[in-house]
Amino acid sequence: MSASSTLLPIGPPLFVAVVLATLIAAALAALARMGHGAAVLRAGARAVVQLGAVSLIITAVVTSGPLTLLYVAVMLGVAGFTAGRRFTTRRCAVLAVVPIAVAVVPFLGVLLAAGLVRTVGLVLIPISGILIGGGLTATSLAGRRAMDELAARKGEVEAALSLGMSPRDAALEICRPAAVSALIPALDQTRTVGLVTLPGAFVGMLMGGASPVDAGAVQLFVLTGLLLVEVIAIVGCLEMFARGVFPPREAR
Repeated sequence: MSASSTLLPIGPPLFVAVVLATLIAAALAALARMGHGAAVLRAGARAVVQLGAVSLIITAVVTSGPLTLLYVAVMLGVAGFTAGRRFTTRRCAVLAVVPIAVAVVPFLGVLLAAGLVRTVGLVLIPISGILIGGGLTATSLAGRRAMDELAARKGEVEAALSLGMSPRDAALEICRPAAVSALIPALDQTRTVGLVTLPGAFVGMLMGGASPVDAGAVQLFVLTGLLLVEVIAIVGCLEMFARGVFPPREAR
């Protein structure tokens, strides 16, 4: 693909813009006392390293079926650990891969069996990445909000238990209303697609020469798939909280 066919011209100005955006974001976060100034810098640096590494290995990965599956498995593992670190101990963080995998793996299996997604690395990896990323976001937000709610309303959980509710039902009663708000970003993205944003899949297909109708159909599939994955991930995350799988915040 020539430079003129990309969304942004590749060259020194683009890299300067990336550096400046990261530095300004970190500085503003620090000045506003958001507590994430250093995290912004680390995230930017990791993005550079990780995207650079992916660019170097992606050719070898997409031409091999086993390596493609291994790459997807690594994506799942990293997503679970990243999400879990937001709301539980490092020792138990990897367990957050369960709601993500339960949401993504069966869905991908159905898509592959139906022939909607080809068993080709250049197709399977991007689709898997989009779905896993959605599951990560939903699990991270739902888990953090559930943990915060259970910690802040511990007395209400104990009161529900004293009234005869099971530990599972008592926990769900308290944390579910807050945790399900994790679905709001996906709902807003779906509701406003085409009006506020043109998502990556749509733009990428247009740049690759697809017709607007074809690009729109694929993007619709991606958005509805993300909604399904995120709903399942949130339900799975809540169930694990209700069953006491994740240690409470005080145990950190």
